[in-house]
Amino acid sequence: MNKDKNYYQQHLHLCLRREVMKSEKAFAWRRVLRTYRRHPERRFYFWWRLASYWYQTGGPAQRKFALRINEKLRARYGLDIKLGAHIGAGLKVSHYVGIVISQRSVIGENLHIKQNVTIGVRSLKQKGGVYIGDNVDIGANSCIIGDDLHIGSNVTIGAMSFINKDVPDHCTVYNKRETTLIYEKSN
Repeated sequence: MNKDKNYYQQHLHLCLRREVMKSEKAFAWRRVLRTYRRHPERRFYFWWRLASYWYQTGGPAQRKFALRINEKLRARYGLDIKLGAHIGAGLKVSHYVGIVISQRSVIGENLHIKQNVTIGVRSLKQKGGVYIGDNVDIGANSCIIGDDLHIGSNVTIGAMSFINKDVPDHCTVYNKRETTLIYEKSN
C-alpha cells in the first residue's frame, strides 16, 4: 500500500474522531486529548492509531517507537494487532483478550470484533492477505485464515467459526454444530 503521508494523516484524524472522540464534530487534537483523559476505555484506540500512523509514515526512529508502543499495548490489553494491518475507521473491540490480526490484513470500516479472534495468513511466504469489507461483525473464538481471502461487506461471522474460503457481501456465516447433552441421574 503506497499512499502519501497526507492520506495517512486524514485516516488518523478520521479514526480518532470516530473511535476516541465518538463525535461528528471537526477533528481537533484538543478534543481528542480531553476525551482521552475522560474516557480510559478509549485509550487503546488512541495509542494503536498513533503507533500505526508513525509506523506507516515515519522514519526508522518513529517506526521503532511505534513498535515499542505496540509491545506495551500487547502486554497491557492482551491482544496483538500488527502495525502493518490497515483497519478502517470505526474499529470496536468488545473484549481485548486473545485477538490477533496479521500485518497482511486490509479491513474496512466499522469492524466489530470480540475476544479470541485470529485474522491471519497461512504462511509468511504467501503473496496475498486477508481482505475484509465494511460493517463486519466477528464473533468470539473465530479464526479467519487464508491466502488472498476476501470477506465481503455487511457480513456477520458467528462465534467459534473457522473461515478459510471467500464470503460474499450480506451474509451470515457460522459453523453448524450439533451438540447432544446426555444427562444420567446418579443414585
